[in-house]
Amino acid sequence: MNLAESIKMAGKTLLSNKLRSTLTMLGIVIGNASVIAMVGIGEAGQKYVNKQLESLGPNVLFVLPGNRETQRISFEVPKTLVLADADAIATQVPTVAGVAPELNRRQVVTYRNRNTNVNIIGTTSTFPEVRDFDTAKGRFFTEVDTKRNNQVTVLGAKLAERLFGSSNPVGAQLRIKDSSFQVIGVLEAKGSSLGADYDEAALIPITTSANRLVGRNSPYGIGLDYIVLSARDANSVDAAEFQITNLLRQRHNINGEDDFTIRTQKDAMQTIGQITSALTIMLAAIAAISLIVGGIGIMNIMLVSVTERTQEIGLRKAIGATQQDILLQFIIEAVILSAAGGLIGTAIGVGGILLVAALTPLDAGLSVVAISLTVGVSGGIGLFFGVVPARRAAQLDPIVALRSA
Repeated sequence: MNLAESIKMAGKTLLSNKLRSTLTMLGIVIGNASVIAMVGIGEAGQKYVNKQLESLGPNVLFVLPGNRETQRISFEVPKTLVLADADAIATQVPTVAGVAPELNRRQVVTYRNRNTNVNIIGTTSTFPEVRDFDTAKGRFFTEVDTKRNNQVTVLGAKLAERLFGSSNPVGAQLRIKDSSFQVIGVLEAKGSSLGADYDEAALIPITTSANRLVGRNSPYGIGLDYIVLSARDANSVDAAEFQITNLLRQRHNINGEDDFTIRTQKDAMQTIGQITSALTIMLAAIAAISLIVGGIGIMNIMLVSVTERTQEIGLRKAIGATQQDILLQFIIEAVILSAAGGLIGTAIGVGGILLVAALTPLDAGLSVVAISLTVGVSGGIGLFFGVVPARRAAQLDPIVALRSA
């Protein structure tokens, strides 16, 4: 019997048992769809995070208080950075274009009968330039406002809409904690970035934040949560990191381990890339288990099929079919089941990825490598798990098979 006749006979056999064939393919379908969808969504998540990091600009650096070890084991961030450190970096590091220190606290903001608990960001007049923000209404506070501890605030776009609706908030008075502040501006909407949503925040001069809201939280001045810096260009980032490190070590009289950490966009992208890649592999591995379960299902059904078709096998052998013919037919049936399941699962997985791309901000893409690998693996699983029942069928003695029927 040639290959074409074996394929034709295998197809007729599978179509005569549509329900059983469908249920047999189900494990492969679920496995393929899960692997393709998980890999696609994982890659989309990695692209989304990288896009968020790139929105900060390629020349942005973050200086954080405490070293990596203290950040890992401490619940409270140490106050090892102060406003004077930010001023020193701005004046003494030539590769730095701008410095924006931040002191963040959550406080209740009240306007008339409306109140909400939001993040209050104490910063300086350089914030819009360093963080690439524009003012939609009014103005941002100036260096004079910072020096005089003026009680002025610039609202994020969502916060302004929540408190003032469609009316212009510039010039209005609101309360932050127990102090009255005048609204002097509203930032343009920008969306959240790495979990920080400035559209939902209120920005005030950092000196006002320290004196009115937070208090002097460091014996060396105004303690900071972090300092955001922009290097003069992307090629100056490494030089800026080196110069900032030397300056802060001198200012803090450090001879041993640093009490601060400098992170660049490149460092963040590498770290997040490693995390998202590991998560994608883990999700794909978990989903791949269903492929193995589907292969075992194929083997079980094929073994049952061998038992049910004992008479057919004996009759075919009696009229001249060889062991290779019987072996080939059962292997072809297993491969058809797994390949069909793989194609259906691929279609479902691709559809899931497209649905995620349409309904979420994730830029879900189709991984050709993942699709090809998954379909190939599903076909291989069908071949692997189909060999045992096929060999059992091929080794049946025709006389015994006919008698047992």
